[in-house]
Amino acid sequence: MDAFALYRLPHADHCSMVCQDGSPATLSSVEAIGSEPGFVIAPFTVTDDSPIVMLRPDQVCVCTLDEVAAIDHLPWYLDGAGLSGRPASRDAYHQVFGRFHRVFSESGIQKLVLARCADVEHHGTTHPVTLFVQACKAYPEAFVTLFSAPQCGTWLVATPEVLLSCHAGRYHTMALAGTMRATGSAPQWSDKNLHEQQYVAQYIESCLARYSDDIQADGPYTTRAGILEHLRTDFAFTLTGDTQIGAVLHALHPTPAVCGVPKREAHQFILDNEDLDRSYYSGFSGPVNLDGDTAMFVSLRCMRILDNRYRLFAGGGILPQSVEQMEWDETAAKMHAMLSLIDCTIS
Repeated sequence: MDAFALYRLPHADHCSMVCQDGSPATLSSVEAIGSEPGFVIAPFTVTDDSPIVMLRPDQVCVCTLDEVAAIDHLPWYLDGAGLSGRPASRDAYHQVFGRFHRVFSESGIQKLVLARCADVEHHGTTHPVTLFVQACKAYPEAFVTLFSAPQCGTWLVATPEVLLSCHAGRYHTMALAGTMRATGSAPQWSDKNLHEQQYVAQYIESCLARYSDDIQADGPYTTRAGILEHLRTDFAFTLTGDTQIGAVLHALHPTPAVCGVPKREAHQFILDNEDLDRSYYSGFSGPVNLDGDTAMFVSLRCMRILDNRYRLFAGGGILPQSVEQMEWDETAAKMHAMLSLIDCTIS
């Protein structure tokens, strides 16, 4: 095999592995997804260095976590090809946050998502498969995947956010926005978090209305992911006519939860001002039309595994009422999902 993806669906008691012989295909656009079965790995923004990768299911197997832990012959791409940029210091984050925060008084943008990364050195003592197994045990409610291909490198993801799933002809997505640390008591959501969730939910429902006249919404309600709690609204729907899933994916991605509102203006502002190559962070991944089912998830709570370090990513929604230190602390809390697996701390 030359590329693979291991994954565990939320609350599943088994894992799946998709393996391809030969170099995987790349797709030029999100709309092209769905014409062939496989495992898709999509970036935040499609570029020459970060293409959409489609793993062909030359081999598909279902296995237990114990069986996964025993795997030792997998192709790893750890050299950092295509990786650019460096983690921002606290002072650099201050500068970028200022640019993001000022835009609300200068444009019609209502929400932006500001991301950052952090590097943690390692000496190869923990095998990537071990990290995958630990993530599955630590986050039973998450979609956990470990994939490696020459075009994208090696990534570990443990995400709570469905982008688009389908079972028996019924489609599902969600609006996930608003974040706070779990305290054990009923959360008291701030106006900032409530407004952020409202922006995301309204945007997603408006996207779905182009392709469905049968939309059921449930929420918002509080859901927990590791040490964090989020506001969530679920959407169930059917597609009208001959609508293809690629068209729906194109409308949804990138969602306001990782980009902003309105999408086109927010996306361009991020590309021009964020000072970060997100690569596959805040893209999406998952199986497409395997055994008739599709389950694609937004690539949050993730890190790229390199030969001598882990690069962790996290982002937070910026609104006019956002407070810089609180946003920095929120990204640090989100990075904890990966840090807890590698037993490190970060400021």
